[in-house]
Order: sequence, then structure tokens, then C-alpha cells
Amino acid sequence: MSLSMHKPLIWSGTIVLIILAIFLLTITNRVVNTATTTNTVSFSGEGKVVAKPDIAKVSLSIVTDALTSKTAQDENSKKSKAVTDYLKKQNIDDKDIKTTGYNIYPQYKYPQYGGQPTVTGYQVNQSMEVRIRDLDKVSDILDGVVSAGANQVNQFGFEIDDPEELQAEARKKAIDDAKKKADELEDELGIDLGKIVNFSENTGGYPIPIYMKAEINGRGGMGGDGPTVPTGENEIVVNVTITYQIK
Repeated sequence: MSLSMHKPLIWSGTIVLIILAIFLLTITNRVVNTATTTNTVSFSGEGKVVAKPDIAKVSLSIVTDALTSKTAQDENSKKSKAVTDYLKKQNIDDKDIKTTGYNIYPQYKYPQYGGQPTVTGYQVNQSMEVRIRDLDKVSDILDGVVSAGANQVNQFGFEIDDPEELQAEARKKAIDDAKKKADELEDELGIDLGKIVNFSENTGGYPIPIYMKAEINGRGGMGGDGPTVPTGENEIVVNVTITYQIK
């Protein structure tokens, strides 16, 4: 058989070998990649920072009932202005006073023995959120807004106005805690940790809620001195998880 007749067989064999080599390289690469992703170990860390709150957030409502919707809205607007004027006299900025809700509800009378209900009037409910930065004035302001026209002081809580710096401090503590655990386990188990392949973070810590509700007696005011409202402390917690590759 001549050499020219063997050439197609030689080329066919060469192509098969090339395909097999590429296939083996691909399989080897997959095994290596799998090893680098599966041979990992994770460590969790926690960091806490405790700080005194520097702001109070108050939620209040102005509720007005009247025979017509317009009358209810007009009277509610007067009360709202009186409350806002009072707050501004307490040196509270416009940015710290905002309306969070405004609703008009028809009031119905239902017949005793069935039938269609009839509208007897309207109720306007305006909710506001106020931030108080002078914590020494919280008690007086709570009493003052009710005297000015707020029917309800629904709830308020103390919090930290700008928590980012404290969160960064707590995050650093959490990372240091996780790395310390990694160093300890590396020595105890005799493993060799490589690069960090994953990082996750969860931040907690919330304002201390203090719930209260002041009902109006017709003239305004909560009666006597304003309420006592201890500020307490806020705790910011950051939890992290660091995943290392095992060499």
C-alpha cells in the first residue's frame, strides 16, 4: 500500500488525538475549578457598638370630625397649622416636620333593622412625623403638640441620626472577629488558608421603641407635666461571614 493511501488514515488519527487532548484538558480544568470552589471554609464574626441616641422620632395624628368634608378639611388645616407653628417655635426645622398620611373617611349611620346606611358626617385624619433633635425638650414637646391640636401621639422612638460611622466601626470588629477565628482554626487543624472567595454582611440594631397614645379631653393637653421618656441606649450589630479557599 503506497504512502499516499495512508495519508487519510494518518490525518484521521491526528484529528482524533487532538480532540481527545482538548477533552482531557477540559475535564482537568473542570476538576481543578471544582476543587478551588468546593475546598473552602467559612468563618462568622460579630461586632457590636453601643451608643446613646441623638434624635427622637414622633408620630402624631390630627383627627377632625364635621358634617361636611370641606368643613372637616378646613378645621383640620387650622389644627395642622397650629401644631406646625408650635413646632417651629421650638426651633424644629421644616425638614424635620412632614405629613405621612392624609385621609378623609365618611361616617355612616346603620339602620337598626337593615336597609341602606346614611352618611352622617366626615372625618379627616392627618398623620405627621416629627424629628426632635434637642432630647431635653422631648417631654415638653409631646405635651405641647397635643395642646396645639394633635389628638393623638401614637408612638415615638429614640435613634441615631447618622449611624454609618458606627456601622463601620461594628463591621471592623466583626471582620476582626472572623479573621481571629480563621487564624485559630488554621493553627489547630493544620490547614493552609488561601484567598478570600466570598464575603457577606448583615446589619442589625434598631431604635428603642416607646409606645404611647394620648387621648384628647376636648381642650387639649395631656394633663399635668409631660411624660418621662428615658432615652436608653442603641446597639448596632454587624454580622459577617468570610469564606476562604483551602490551599
